[in-house]
Amino acid sequence: MRVFVALRPPEEAVEHLADFLEPRREAAPPGLRWSLVEQLHVTLAFAAELEERRLDDLLEGVAAAAARRRPVPTRVAGGGAFPDVGRAKVLWAGLDLAPDDAAEVDALAAGVRTAVARAGAPVDGARFRPHLTVARLGRPREITRWVQLLDAYVGPRWHADQVAVVASHLGEGPGGRPRHEQLARLPVGA
Repeated sequence: MRVFVALRPPEEAVEHLADFLEPRREAAPPGLRWSLVEQLHVTLAFAAELEERRLDDLLEGVAAAAARRRPVPTRVAGGGAFPDVGRAKVLWAGLDLAPDDAAEVDALAAGVRTAVARAGAPVDGARFRPHLTVARLGRPREITRWVQLLDAYVGPRWHADQVAVVASHLGEGPGGRPRHEQLARLPVGA
């Protein structure tokens, strides 16, 4: 099964970002696929192939990793593109974190990735960068203007005090997108 572990901003924060982006969507380049508002999240770890029988091991490991960390204040702010603005495939919004809080989120992601690996699933080895995927591009393109737009964005403050374990069912959501099924919501710093 496809599973990811994520920080999920509260509805107020997600709606604020959606309200900021909405009037600008009409000017989007062709091929830009906007993320569904209800699916915006900060992925801590992704497992493309978790055996369903190992789900309890994963939940136990993630709960332990989250319990060892502390909740952090943050907000959605700024933006960027992967792999870069000149040949972007992903447009993202970032998190505004104080240095100590950024280290805490990095440690949380490392602990969660370890839990995923211990549950027997291969872990995406990409360097962790906390972000919310705002849109995907069908083919790589230059999107400097969109990154500059997101750089001006600052959302409301919230506390990252829970992690969600979510199953991703490919092709079962609106328009053939993945359908997300929350399997667990676990406290940070419990």
